[in-house]
Amino acid sequence: MKKSVFIGVTAALMVLLVGCGKTRVDDSYGYLYCHMSDRGEWTAYALSRDGVAWHDLIGGDSVFSAHELARIEGGTRDAFIYRRHDNRGFLMVTTDMKVAVSHKWDNYGIDLLTSDDLIHWQSTTFDFRKGPGIFCDPSSPDFFADWSAINRVWAPQIHWDADYRWPDGRRGGYFIYYSIWNRSEMGYDRMFYSYADETFTRLTKPQPLFDWGYATIDADINYVPADGLYHMMIKKEGGKPGLFTATAPALTGPWSEPDEEDYVNFEGNKKCEGVSAFQLFGDETWRVAYIEYSSHPKNYRICKADKYMRNFHEPVNIQGVASPQHGSFMRLTKAEYERLEAWSAAQMDARGE
Repeated sequence: MKKSVFIGVTAALMVLLVGCGKTRVDDSYGYLYCHMSDRGEWTAYALSRDGVAWHDLIGGDSVFSAHELARIEGGTRDAFIYRRHDNRGFLMVTTDMKVAVSHKWDNYGIDLLTSDDLIHWQSTTFDFRKGPGIFCDPSSPDFFADWSAINRVWAPQIHWDADYRWPDGRRGGYFIYYSIWNRSEMGYDRMFYSYADETFTRLTKPQPLFDWGYATIDADINYVPADGLYHMMIKKEGGKPGLFTATAPALTGPWSEPDEEDYVNFEGNKKCEGVSAFQLFGDETWRVAYIEYSSHPKNYRICKADKYMRNFHEPVNIQGVASPQHGSFMRLTKAEYERLEAWSAAQMDARGE
């Protein structure tokens, strides 16, 4: 085979359906930072080619109507974005919460969102106070006696679990993990998980993920190939301040106690949360982002970690994002990056900016 023909065939194969109906994509062109805006309780985007220098899209304004898609309180906090496991679209989960309206740090549910193009989104809202009937497995055991007393459902995130088995025998589900507090039955926030199906509109009842005896929120779970374990970075409310790591052989655990010797401790006694780890294309080491929120102004940092997601070092503030807050990162293809750029430009032109 001639070299030019071989190269052409190889390139074509990169976009064909391979194994189990999955589409392979070249997501090495750029990066999306999808986050809650620090200007308000909406979801904003920023782009970067190198994962270091960023720029806001549509001036950092909301990329969709939070009022329309968050049907409990009208705010989408803590946005976590995720490429579908078969690469045929995108998912997002947010905390349905608007402190500016409620004037309290309570909320009652989460939003599951789907999109084909990262621009047009639709959502399903889950108000946990309504109880077992909102979940797709109402006959399974209930952790709560009084669902109506749930007062926090915070910071959901997503991980595909190919091994999960549904009652009808189907394999694979989206592992959604988040914290819950029910003041009438629990003394503090604990981590729970549910599974969502391929439609991303059906959710199983929350089940406890772990309980270390004190409040834990804002978990971020990644599979680390270097040691073959799932690493969870998390804000814990007991003991030393900082962002800590626990590990497990599977998403559902068992999770180790947090490592108190190797953790994100750059901020001293200042408060930090909203951790989100990601890898740059072609680099086996990690970047770990988080918000240090007790300073004025706040600091959104990105530090480095080794290939084992250990040995945290070199924290710097994110560059080019006007109002960063709790969010997440995803690699993009060239077509996806350019589509978002064109969309942003069109929006700005329509506004005369």
